[in-house]
Amino acid sequence: MKSRPKSSESQVAESKAPALSSSGGKSGSDFLLRQLRRWHLWLRRYGRRPVNFVLGIGAVALLAILFSNRELLSQLTWEGWFSLSLALGAFTISLATQLPTELIFLSSLGLLMISGVLSTETALAGFSNTGVVTIGVLYVIVAGLQQSGGLAWISLQVLGRPRGVHSALMRLMLPVTIMSAFLNNIPVVAMFIPIVGDWANKLRLSPSKLMIPLSYSAIFGGVLTLLGTSTNLVVNGMLFSSTGQELGLFDITRVSFPCVVLGIVYLLIAQRWLLPNRKPAISENDDSRKYTVEMVVAPDSPLADKTIEQAGLRHLPNLFLAEIFREGVLLPAVSPQEKLRPNDQLIFVGVVDSVVDLQRIRGLLPATNQVFKLNVPRTERCMIEAVVSNTCPIVGKTIRGGSFRSRYSAVVVAVARNGERLTGKIGDIELRPGDALLLEAPAKFVDQQRLSKDFYLVSGIPNSELLRHERTPLAIAILVLMVMAATLGGLGLLKAAFAAAILMLLTGCCATDRLLQSIEWRVLLITAAALGIGKALEVSGAADILATLLLQQAGTNPHFALAAVYFATAVTTEMITNNAAAALMFPVALSLAKLLGV
Repeated sequence: MKSRPKSSESQVAESKAPALSSSGGKSGSDFLLRQLRRWHLWLRRYGRRPVNFVLGIGAVALLAILFSNRELLSQLTWEGWFSLSLALGAFTISLATQLPTELIFLSSLGLLMISGVLSTETALAGFSNTGVVTIGVLYVIVAGLQQSGGLAWISLQVLGRPRGVHSALMRLMLPVTIMSAFLNNIPVVAMFIPIVGDWANKLRLSPSKLMIPLSYSAIFGGVLTLLGTSTNLVVNGMLFSSTGQELGLFDITRVSFPCVVLGIVYLLIAQRWLLPNRKPAISENDDSRKYTVEMVVAPDSPLADKTIEQAGLRHLPNLFLAEIFREGVLLPAVSPQEKLRPNDQLIFVGVVDSVVDLQRIRGLLPATNQVFKLNVPRTERCMIEAVVSNTCPIVGKTIRGGSFRSRYSAVVVAVARNGERLTGKIGDIELRPGDALLLEAPAKFVDQQRLSKDFYLVSGIPNSELLRHERTPLAIAILVLMVMAATLGGLGLLKAAFAAAILMLLTGCCATDRLLQSIEWRVLLITAAALGIGKALEVSGAADILATLLLQQAGTNPHFALAAVYFATAVTTEMITNNAAAALMFPVALSLAKLLGV
């Protein structure tokens, strides 16, 4: 039943109700509930987590303390007020809007340059800062380790098969902490996320039990050495620019090592109560696209003479070894203790992500020889999914009979058909409309066939480039030489990193076509712009004023002053990136140190 429309009188009465009866009664309680809902919505938007909300309140309290001394603030020139306003404005806009942080910081830097607060050379000095350049070069080194399979080899060697959550966390956190002490945190975590996800599936553990320890372990390792995180390099670069002094690779280790130990112990103890045990609503087992793929054991494969279990092919996530074709004999029920032999043809069935991972296992090759007939080198190809349309000219023909490779310059690696189990060789499968094909092809295939009538859908699979396993020892050796040159050879971190990056390119560990893609330009732009804003706070005198205000609150005790700087930086880094926060707080900390004489 439809409700009767309200009269204009009733609408007017309702609009006035809060004002007339806010002193009590039901209308007053409704008004209070509406206000509470507004506060709730505001908290959900700007205080998504209690910690962030508390830090937001801390930021307001910090600003109140800083602006409490009007006499001292009156010494600020217009340049100081302008620089301080731009810095606070960048914080606020980054926190309250969805605008890209790099755009906000670059715009602020441009205003400082246009207004004359910073000269052109000073404003752009952050882009040539040694810390910023070192970060960019390290991205190339990590890309070489990823593309050569060095990072994956290291991780798979140390993770193993633990029996419980505690042992799994120990096996995970210790190597990640050590690796991130010498590599940038972001690529280390990005590389470990799919590995840890598959590892959790094999161990029948919830990935939510391992992902937060993975992230925190990378943070722990980042504070162990100067190489560990880009923030350390930024601060070191600013220290060298201001004082001519540099930090050694292990100068911060004696301070950070106890923090790392306590952090790992806390995670091991508290994970039982604090880490969730989430299960996905829809698992990968529900995926109807079960691909059938053939792989062959290479003649010189390190998997030869190993059992299925020893080779790591028994507990593959969402992928199982269905059968083995050996010297004309079909082995349908494969035992875990069955030993692999060279030239064995292995038939796997599973979801697309697991099939892609299968292509990366050293010693396994696609059974079809078509992959070796493409003109493009295998290291320059990627994996692509394509769904056959009803207008495809080779529908009703076999993959081999329809000359798929010659027609599309791509090779069919696996086929999925509505969850059916497909038998026979890949080349003998007769294509039907709706068949999902997993292709090995150059990346340009996606652009060439995206609008083609031959396929309903064409999409590239992220991070599916084939690894260069033959260069794994070389890439690891280059990394070790870089660390030794930076610590023992006296070459310096930047020069050692440049030498390692050049070696990665010359030896083919890092592909030249993926060189620029491996660099996180957004991080570099934000960091360089933040260095310029921090320099404006320094040259305008704002940093000295802020340091004096902090010193008045902390007294002459260096420990209290350190706590004040620590708290201010922690609040700042909740609003912007770590590098930007460090760049902005560095001149304040430096001025405070000079005032204290430490």
